[in-house]
Order: sequence, then C-alpha cells, then structure tokens
Amino acid sequence: MDGLRIISLTPARLLHEFAPKVYYAKDLPHTLQDRMNAMDRYYRKTEMARTVFEAVIFENTAEDEPDAPRIQIINDIDDDATPAWEFHYSNQMWHGEDVPPPDLANLRGCDCRGHCDPRSKTCSCLRRQHIYNKDIPGFLYDDRGRLKAHGYPIFECNDLCGCLEDCRNRVVQQGRQHIVNIRKTEHKGWGVFAGPRKIPRGSFIGIYAGELLTDKEGDTRGLKYNKFGRTYLFDLDFWYLENNEDGSKKSGEWETQFVVDAYHAGNFTRFLNHSCDPNCVMNACYINEANLEKPLLTFFTSRDVLPFEELTFSYTGDPDSDDDDAVAPVRTQKPQYDIFWIIYQDDKKGANSKKSAESKKAAESKKAAESKKAAESKKAAESKKAAEAKEVRDAVYAACRCGAPNCKGEMFR
Repeated sequence: MDGLRIISLTPARLLHEFAPKVYYAKDLPHTLQDRMNAMDRYYRKTEMARTVFEAVIFENTAEDEPDAPRIQIINDIDDDATPAWEFHYSNQMWHGEDVPPPDLANLRGCDCRGHCDPRSKTCSCLRRQHIYNKDIPGFLYDDRGRLKAHGYPIFECNDLCGCLEDCRNRVVQQGRQHIVNIRKTEHKGWGVFAGPRKIPRGSFIGIYAGELLTDKEGDTRGLKYNKFGRTYLFDLDFWYLENNEDGSKKSGEWETQFVVDAYHAGNFTRFLNHSCDPNCVMNACYINEANLEKPLLTFFTSRDVLPFEELTFSYTGDPDSDDDDAVAPVRTQKPQYDIFWIIYQDDKKGANSKKSAESKKAAESKKAAESKKAAESKKAAESKKAAEAKEVRDAVYAACRCGAPNCKGEMFR
C-alpha cells in the first residue's frame, strides 16, 4: 500500500519477536544470600531479616504473578526469623547445563477467538488434552478454574493461541490466587500453611520451581543430598511419557531425561512437607513448551483445605498404594527437615537375632497355621539382620512425622 509493507501481528509473529525469557542456572543470583550469610547470626534472627525475606519474595515474583497475595514468614516455635538463606526465590525454571531451552518451534496453539469453548470440535488445545483423558468432557478445568481430576497432563492455551488471556484454559499461567504462608512447625522444619480462608478442592497452589537438570546431574546431586538428609530433587517421570500419543509403548526402554532441583532456586513449594494423608497433588502442566519431557510441576489441592491448615503432599506418589512398583506421577526423595535416621548396631543383639530367627523358622515349619507369628518373625529377623550387618542408612530416609491416622511411618519406599 503506497510502498508500505503491511505487517500482520499474529500470535506466531509476536512469539517470534517477543519470545519468553529463558533463565539459565549459571546466571542464578547469589549476592544477597552471600551477604546475609556473612552477617552475624544474631542479625539473621531479627525482625528486619524477616522483613527482607518477605520483600525478596514479593520483588522476585511481582512480574509473573503481580496479583498473588503476599506471603508471610511466621515462626512461633523458636527464634529463627527466616528459613536458611541458601536459595534464590523464584517462580521460574532455571535451565542447567545440557538442558535445551523451551521448544517453541514445535509449539502449536488453537485458533479460537474470545474464550475457548469446552464443547468445541476444533480447539487444538482441547483435542490435545483428550489424547490423555478421553473420559473427561471439556477441559481439565471447570468454569471456576478448578482442576476436575488429577494424574493427567494439563495442556493450557499458550502464547500461540488466539483466545483471550482470561480463557478458562489458562490457570497456572495466571499465578497463585490463594493466601499461603511459610510457617515453622514443631517437628518438620518449615512448612506451608493456608491463610484465613478455605482453599477449595482443585485449586491451583503453585509451580515447583527450581533448576531444570539432566538426569545424570540429578543422580550426582542426589548422592550428596541423601547423605545429609535434605534433597529437593524430582524426577520428571510421569506415566504418560513412557507411551506414544496413541497409548502404545515407546520402542526401547524409556528413561527419565530431566529432573527439577529446588535446592539453589525455588519458591514456597520447596517447603511443602510430606503427609500420608495429603491435601495436595502434583500434576504435569504444559504452556509454552512442546517438549513433553519438560513439563512444569504444579500443585493443586485434592480436597478442601481448611483455614490455617498445613498444605502437604505425598513424596511417594499415590499414598493409598501399597505397591512399591506402582506408577506414581512423580517419584522423589525429598525430605523437608533434617532428621538423621541411623540404625545403631549391637553385636550381642545381632547374635541373639540370628538365634531367634532360627528358632522361629523351626516353629514355622512345624506349625504352618501360625502365619501371623511367622510374618512377625520374618520382619524381626530382617530388622536384626540389618543391625547385625551394621547397616547405616542415608539421612534422607527419615521417619515420617506427618501425624496422620494412616501414617505409614516412612516418607520413602
């Protein structure tokens, strides 16, 4: 037109021109943490230190969730004003070495206008969602933005989509809506608690942010973390990653590609404690990422959470499953507090255990009906055999202190 070129600002062009910022682990800030840790420990226990910590939380998340309620640090247990100054507070994923940036080249968006219709036959985001959950009509979110079911990958509308920013299929990207606080507990270190209002079932709580690492790097760090009993590693090993989109198994043996580590970077979700009767569940979510191996780890409530109730989830996946080989959405070893579990040995007790085991084994062969006693004998023999061998387990295997009526006594299988 009169020698001027007309440029159409389509979602694809906007994404190309203004691609989301990629964060790299090598650029993680640490100046504030270094300065705070260099100060006298008495200063780190003051109200001023707490004020600084809360201000950092707000400053570092104001851009990606400006409307999220402010987080408070509360401690009426001891004199620690804040959690340890050991991590950069962030809601972002920080890509480690050899981890590729988000795959935007293969990202696909819907052509919907206005708000996506959950009854649509043409919405590509909805069709993608139904590949993994054919029995759930519409999107995984209801009209109030609450998750209908857990355990399925969530495919939210992305920057390539034509729908509006307040489309019902955009929940995680809108940020946290509910009040949560970081609070010290009596036996479990720091935890996350609801505010003065009930949090309804299916509500989005937060993204498990941190460093995105290769599985190899995660294994290396895991060996160190397990020794001193405080690891924040999560394998990205959801069940659907082992299958093709048609439900068939992928050729060859599938292996975990990436892990998330919230030790050096993360947000309040790194303080979520384990419970054998949890009220939150972790789900995979995709927004501006076409690589299925790299989902966001997102927390949603699995039931109504009462005012001031602690928010928890199961470190072993499905808390109702007794099968050690059961497929959990995420397998992890992530204790939230420093408890060293050491099995102390005694040579004399070890000798007695062997004698007891032999005696009970003989009794078992004579009286097959005493199955319950035999089972108890086997359990005692295994425990004493471990003591006889002077076994010392890694500190990460701490006893569970969730206090739930159905507590299994352990956080990891």
